[in-house]
Amino acid sequence: MPRRYTPPAERRDEGLPFPSTGPHGHRSRMRDKLLTRGPEALADYELLEMLLFLAMPRGDTKPLAKDLINRFGSFANVLAAPQAALFDVPGIGEHSVSAMTLVRASALRMARAEVMDRPVLNNWDTLISYLTAVLAREKVEQFRVLFLDTRNRLLADEAQARGTVNHTPVYPREVVKRALELQATALILVHNHPSGDPTPSEADVEMTEDVKSAAETLGIKLHDHLIIGNGRHLSLRREGLI
Repeated sequence: MPRRYTPPAERRDEGLPFPSTGPHGHRSRMRDKLLTRGPEALADYELLEMLLFLAMPRGDTKPLAKDLINRFGSFANVLAAPQAALFDVPGIGEHSVSAMTLVRASALRMARAEVMDRPVLNNWDTLISYLTAVLAREKVEQFRVLFLDTRNRLLADEAQARGTVNHTPVYPREVVKRALELQATALILVHNHPSGDPTPSEADVEMTEDVKSAAETLGIKLHDHLIIGNGRHLSLRREGLI
């Protein structure tokens, strides 16, 4: 059972998005606002409040919504927060975490649908938006591979490994093996830097060369290696490092 939520009245830090998290508002009014004026009329905390409606049949969820944004910094950060961190918030239980996880997963699938079965090299901005949504808020490094067909359409986007805050083990042989299984003819490597700075390390450049050599041996082209930071990204090809 989730712990009962008590608004942190003792916190009056004016630097927070919501210095006061006291309860006010009604569910019916919020639903009317959503349906008559559209979601654009809702503030981030109101969207989160209504999302929590689905998990909490009774009670005022506005204080909890505001407290979540205070804790994590933004609506997007709440949805991207690790489940363990969400469970640490008083008033949050399995239903609430499930609802937020479903919303994030749905948003990522919609973004992914925009890049699937399309020539990704001709839809670069859409691809970067999708990868930023997937990786920018990850707290540890994650290495992904985009597998492309002969027309550079996305066949699959797969996470190959997760590491620490600054290192992810990558095995070129496994990357190439998976490309052969999918009958992919080209690759784009992707990983994130949790620090937010997408500048490649020497190890990033060396790993890229290792994958490129292993792939080219079997006629598979490495188009690029993208590093995703916080609101920034870097292409090793554009930097002349491939």
